[in-house]
Amino acid sequence: MQRRIEQFPRHVAGKRAPGPIGALLSRTKPDDKQLRIERTKSGNRQGMPCRIAPANPGQVLSQARTGRARDGICKYGHGGDVSMAAMQLHWDIFCRVIDNYGDIGICWRLARQLVAEHGRQVRLWVDDLSSLRPLCPAIEPALARQSVQGVEVRHWAGDISVERSADVVIESFACDLPASYLAAMAEAKPKPCWINLEYLTAESWAADCHGMASPHPTLPLTKYFFFPGFAANTGGLLRETNLLTERDRYQAQLPARDHLEISLFCYDTAPVGELLAALKTAQPSIVHVPPGKPLAAVMRHLPGTGPWQHGHTKIEPIPFMPLDEYDRLLWRSDINFVRGEDSFVRAQWAGKPFVWQIYQQDEDAHLVKLSAFLERYCAAMDESSAQATKEMFTAWNGGEPDLASAFQRFAENRRAIADANRAWCGDLASRDDLASALINFCASKV
Repeated sequence: MQRRIEQFPRHVAGKRAPGPIGALLSRTKPDDKQLRIERTKSGNRQGMPCRIAPANPGQVLSQARTGRARDGICKYGHGGDVSMAAMQLHWDIFCRVIDNYGDIGICWRLARQLVAEHGRQVRLWVDDLSSLRPLCPAIEPALARQSVQGVEVRHWAGDISVERSADVVIESFACDLPASYLAAMAEAKPKPCWINLEYLTAESWAADCHGMASPHPTLPLTKYFFFPGFAANTGGLLRETNLLTERDRYQAQLPARDHLEISLFCYDTAPVGELLAALKTAQPSIVHVPPGKPLAAVMRHLPGTGPWQHGHTKIEPIPFMPLDEYDRLLWRSDINFVRGEDSFVRAQWAGKPFVWQIYQQDEDAHLVKLSAFLERYCAAMDESSAQATKEMFTAWNGGEPDLASAFQRFAENRRAIADANRAWCGDLASRDDLASALINFCASKV
């Protein structure tokens, strides 16, 4: 997220060094009649990461379709005629792996859902196939081209050669398309719908930026910024059609138990030592810890490689789980510690109390994003549950109060928090999921 916030203004400006003025996209010479972008004075803090405005205040992009011009950038909603959706059969999704599993996890879930539920033909271009294999063991990292679960998976190594571009092209998290592919897009008739799939945030500016159009300065192409989100005027969240039904069926079969089940997926900056101290004297628990940063964080505070009996708590290392198995771990756990974006969203669909570690940013900008989510998430909770949730999230992300007291209150309120989370899920599920929203949005651009 830190990389993206820094990149967003430069991306629209052609990746130039940050500054008050720049051309909309890369071009050999500046042109004061082209669009410019300006950084907000607040930097990474509250508000949109950039303000996009015409260099000439009277300049507005012409629009061939119904839309709303916002500071020289076209703004479109999800509506429109979706009868052309069937024509957009071929989709290409490009993913550069930045975080080990977050970016690719989101792209893989989206790709396979587009195939399985919407009948699209999807090519997923990934620069690091070894990061996809733990999430999908059927992947062979050495293969340049393979088909898995109906998705054509391609190794993205440098520039690529294609006969033609897809009907819809998704550039995930501003990963920048290969020059040869951009050229193929420019030659295509009709032109593909080009989407920049952004990171998830609960901040209000995401809804304002959602659907904005950025015409390429030299090619007959337009890129649309697509923001996932929690509000009705954003792109929604990844959710398979039968996800909540399968969750309810699975949870109904779980046996009764007299201990807590906890999953711990975190960055190595999490206050794991404080959590272990709190768990030592808390009610009996079993904590499931995946390999990598979570297990390394635990091993800094406990001897050996585990498993450990730590007071009333048993701490068990577990293998890395493919996506669907990890979903079931979230479903059966009483409390889920999650991080980043993919596990954060899946923990919400689990309908169980969860604690989110947001990716840390400079100047504590991540705390603004955390607060924006908590304001939405806790709005319908009773006062005690809302306070316990806010305190636990804040403490887990390095703030006050102390984690031991925050965890105790959170555990005491966990049943009410679980009920509130299921109601939150129901509200989110009443809107389009991300894949459906993308299909409708792209169809309206034909």
